[in-house]
Amino acid sequence: MERKMIHRADTRGYANLGWLESYHTFSFANYYNPERIHFGVLRVLNDDRVDAGMGFGTHPHENMEIISIPLEGDLQHKDSMGNTAIIRQGDIQVMSAGKGIQHSEFNPNADQLTRFLQIWILPNKKNVTPRYDQLTLDPSKSKNQLQQILSPNSDDEGVWIHQDAWFHLGNFDKDSVTNYNLKNPNNGVYAFVLEGSFELNGEVLDRRDGMGISGPELISIKSLADKSSLLLMEVSMAVN
Repeated sequence: MERKMIHRADTRGYANLGWLESYHTFSFANYYNPERIHFGVLRVLNDDRVDAGMGFGTHPHENMEIISIPLEGDLQHKDSMGNTAIIRQGDIQVMSAGKGIQHSEFNPNADQLTRFLQIWILPNKKNVTPRYDQLTLDPSKSKNQLQQILSPNSDDEGVWIHQDAWFHLGNFDKDSVTNYNLKNPNNGVYAFVLEGSFELNGEVLDRRDGMGISGPELISIKSLADKSSLLLMEVSMAVN
């Protein structure tokens, strides 16, 4: 049986701290909605804008898989493992917080804002040794098709996390059609429209709309506008 939950862009939680503007698909910080706690192991989907020279000071995390995807500008990362790196549009970053880690994230530029997605996934293993990784994606692999950017396997395409999850990214021309077959039929898929408009399993989604689907093993995707971009996240529905 197919089950859907649709989250329109204008129904998301919102916070504005001046230097930070953040939209929350799921309950986060001061935004709480009992009907939007998570979708399976997908716990946080934040759409953030950070002003030039500003950012998040050093803070702790534990037992969470944290994925950052820059959409515009740069993001500088520092952590208690000694990693210092800058991720840019076209990159994906992953951090397994495990038994505990501290990190900071800043916009290192003096004259350009940064926009990025921060995604939290509940892990299937607790208290693992913290780890950090990042990857520059090949944009040709997402042209009118879905490019795998994350998986549970360290030897597979993209970065990897401690969870039964696969992320795909696609950039489509108008009227492009594709399908997505679930890796695990017991999983669900959360689709998030970055730009443009799509029809997914009969539902029309516009920019920054999201939809969780569980039940079907095949997701049909049609782009309704040029320069449409989609993030598709297959995740375990089993929350420990």
